Amino acid sequence: MPMPHATLDQRPMRRLLSPFTRFTQLESSGSIVLLLATLAALAIANSHFAAAYNALVELPMGARFGRFSSQWTFNGFINDGLMAIFFLVVGLEVKREILVGELASLQRALLPAFGALGGVLTPALIYTVLNRNTANARGWGVPIATDIAFSLAVLTVFGTRIPTGLKLFLVTLAIVDDVAGVVVIATAYTHSLHLGFVAVAVLIFALCLVLNRLGVIRLSVYAVMGVALWWALGESGIHPTLSGIVLALAVPSRSFMEPATFVDRGERRMRGLADPMIQMAPLSRESREHLRMLRLSTELLESPLDRLQGYLHPWVSFVIVPLFAFTNAGIRLHGFHASTMLKAEYSGIFLGLLLGKPIGITAFSWIAVRLGFAELPYGVRWHQLHAVSWLGGIGFTVSIFIAGLAFDGTSDSVTARNAVLMASASAAVLGAAMLMLTHRPSLYEQPDSPVP
Repeated sequence: MPMPHATLDQRPMRRLLSPFTRFTQLESSGSIVLLLATLAALAIANSHFAAAYNALVELPMGARFGRFSSQWTFNGFINDGLMAIFFLVVGLEVKREILVGELASLQRALLPAFGALGGVLTPALIYTVLNRNTANARGWGVPIATDIAFSLAVLTVFGTRIPTGLKLFLVTLAIVDDVAGVVVIATAYTHSLHLGFVAVAVLIFALCLVLNRLGVIRLSVYAVMGVALWWALGESGIHPTLSGIVLALAVPSRSFMEPATFVDRGERRMRGLADPMIQMAPLSRESREHLRMLRLSTELLESPLDRLQGYLHPWVSFVIVPLFAFTNAGIRLHGFHASTMLKAEYSGIFLGLLLGKPIGITAFSWIAVRLGFAELPYGVRWHQLHAVSWLGGIGFTVSIFIAGLAFDGTSDSVTARNAVLMASASAAVLGAAMLMLTHRPSLYEQPDSPVP
């Protein structure tokens, strides 16, 4: 009896959730590398190799293009250059979520959006109250971020015991949180604007949109435009990493070939490759032409957005973000005293992340449900949502990034990064403990409560 032909799973729910599943798995794996890079930086910075570590971080680098030249340190190259690719991947994920993910439905998006709003405003308020009328008041943006890699890694430890709706809530909340962080970077930490270069950046972005409408699918074209946009934004006074977010808005998200056409052409090309004469000469001109057309058809079917995200996401998760952590988390602990924890900037960041995040996320989510704007995801209870809100206090990557902008290499920058590390570690431990308590069988059987 002949075997039936294998068919692709076309169920709408599977198609919707499979990108999310791949994204979650990749982030969880990358978090291990990120953790190892962080621990390595801390260990080396507090060892006899500290001088070599500092020399590497401050290693001068440069580039010259005709009359234009740029000089960076190794750390600056990562923070100002490679992190633009990180924000590009963030922008691509946000755009995908808006088009086909959790943010595509207003009803589904409102709960994590309200939670993210509370998780931004409450930490910022705590920091501002503790640092009012001080020179460090501008550091309010540091405790507003949630690190999606570490928070998802902690959640993944619990496997299938965690409802899918709770994972989707955390992912969507972290994505909205990233958008808020980008807005804060673009507005609060832009010192001065050079309008001429802003105009150049706007023109480059407009050209990218034109290329999108013309159906240009070559990623290399958008890469060149991205570099030009990065340069223009950097010269304008806006942090150049935001070029990643801007470029993501212009990358085409649509397919340029109908699935039925792809299948029809693919079958014809596959039959051509199965021809006995071609199989005898696999490197013949005919076989190469069939393979080239198959590759072109695949590029036309898959959107440039998905292809670019697929190319860049492993590099961001396993190379760029760990490098960022390695060059920014190397804090010397030998000179750290208990009195440092009493500094207003330390307390503002630590308490903002550790307490402000769970309080704000839970309170604003509850308000959204009580007002009828949103509802809890299927299978999720209030004590579970509150437990996962503690993971929102894992700031790390974006918090450290904003700390570098807010304190700009001063001694307070070390204090701020130390507070981010301590708060993130504490939030991870407390969040895991809360999840363990809320997933005991005895609690699982209790009826839902109308309040947190």
